[in-house]
Amino acid sequence: MDGIKKYTYGEQVAEYIKEKILQGNLQPGDQVKEVALSSELSISRAPIREALQLLSREGLIVSKPQKGKFIAALTAKQIKESYFTGGILEAVAVSQALHLYTDEDIKALEDIVKEMRKIGDTGNSTESLEELDNRFHGILFSRVDNELLIDLCRRSCQGISKFLLFKYWIHLFSPEQIYERHLIILDAIKSGDAQQVERTIREHYQESGTRMAKFGIDVPEEVRQSEASW
Repeated sequence: MDGIKKYTYGEQVAEYIKEKILQGNLQPGDQVKEVALSSELSISRAPIREALQLLSREGLIVSKPQKGKFIAALTAKQIKESYFTGGILEAVAVSQALHLYTDEDIKALEDIVKEMRKIGDTGNSTESLEELDNRFHGILFSRVDNELLIDLCRRSCQGISKFLLFKYWIHLFSPEQIYERHLIILDAIKSGDAQQVERTIREHYQESGTRMAKFGIDVPEEVRQSEASW
């Protein structure tokens, strides 16, 4: 757990679990056992419980009665719905805050988009695109004065794309496509047209959700029929 800079042991453990997900050591559907983590990290179970609660709020951990806690495993439908919801929330949030973005904000967004284009042109490692994507959307959220809305946006799809399905997300679009998709958002913001911004961001997430949905888990036919009868 060296190098993890958080405020509590629970937050450190949460980051540790996220890293295990990113590395593929924990897969969607795997059980997360408090005793095993406590032994592995040589700490008490209290911060383990705190970490699992934090990850549950982020949608990365789900509890199954009488069974335990598991890494979330989502169906194609759940993935599409998460992206659809996240897109609507971010689109509304950013369009309403449009008048608050400064020249410095726009310049920072432009610099990020230029870096994305450079990666596409040079063929350099795409791993840095994750950081650029985070920074881009971080700037968009920086002028949104609604913490609950921000939390809901990030929970809707960031956990899915950046952790549960990161190995797919990083290859979802080519570097050139990533550049073009973010340039469209930047141009919409620079236009000052709130409706255009809202539509552009919503479509941005819907396209991602449609592509990510194919990596959802299969649901047995009898379960689908049962759900359809509810």
